[in-house]
Amino acid sequence: MLKLVRTNSKNKDFIFLVKDLDAFLKIADGDEHDFYNQFNSIDALKHVVVAYLNKKPVACGAIKQLTKEHVELKRMFTNEATRGKGIATLVLKELEDWATELNYNTIVLETGTRQNEAVRFYKKNTYQIISNYGQYKDVENSLCFEKNIKK
Repeated sequence: MLKLVRTNSKNKDFIFLVKDLDAFLKIADGDEHDFYNQFNSIDALKHVVVAYLNKKPVACGAIKQLTKEHVELKRMFTNEATRGKGIATLVLKELEDWATELNYNTIVLETGTRQNEAVRFYKKNTYQIISNYGQYKDVENSLCFEKNIKK
């Protein structure tokens, strides 16, 4: 049975999943890991979703306010054993719904150009490629996306 739980970054299962995510990204990002990692603190994330499959944490994601109208998607991850089952899409949809409830209009995110699965995932979920924003503006290996969630 799958259960989605809205929580915050103090959630022990979220912290556990983020450790797995960071280990994966350390390999995937290679020499650039330290640069990206500085923007991935989870200390103050107030809006986190953790997915549980048969009571075990298997996926997560979070949103973080950027402006009055925009939130940034952060720390999306599904453990390897449960990928391809649609769980990440359910986590993403829950985060989009939560952002809408909080009166945000747009979700933006950054992923790496080498993160082929992530790029396909965001495109499949109707995110559009945009110019790199903020700290990613001049970063060649960053790819930024946006989705209007205003209903």
